[in-house]
Amino acid sequence: MKKEDKARIIEELTGIVKNYPHFYLVDTTGMNAETTSAFRRKCFNEGVKLVVVKNTLFQKALEKQDMDFSPLFDTLKGTTAVMFTETANKPAKMLKDIKGGIPGLKAAYAEEGFYVGAEKIDELVAIKSKNELIADVVALLEGPIQGVMGALESGANTIHGVLKTLEER
Repeated sequence: MKKEDKARIIEELTGIVKNYPHFYLVDTTGMNAETTSAFRRKCFNEGVKLVVVKNTLFQKALEKQDMDFSPLFDTLKGTTAVMFTETANKPAKMLKDIKGGIPGLKAAYAEEGFYVGAEKIDELVAIKSKNELIADVVALLEGPIQGVMGALESGANTIHGVLKTLEER
């Protein structure tokens, strides 16, 4: 590969890493053409960008970032594909659903944290997305508000009953 081509690929990867807040490094060894095609289709349908990378070029792209991605460098061996995503737990859920563990998780950068090793898949699945956190907060706030509204309604009924009784006397 020519030096100009390598530089262009590194710049493209650098831009992609900057555009996505989360990414997963997966081992695609053992995937045949059929499973690779099915996996790519699933990624596309789920809004996950899947890119097969040359490890050294991806490492150079990571080195150009403002952040230190060195905890991931040891995992850049063998066949590597990168899953870029806007939602931190989506690739983890996809990988967990696949039977046979192929592709397997090497590492991930999600919610500004590093997860190295396939055993971290459960931690990654448990990460809540922004929308899930907002829904949890709304549900927590909704309970007390409904209690106050119920108390006000029952209080209004009580006052109405007292006034009606006084009126009748």
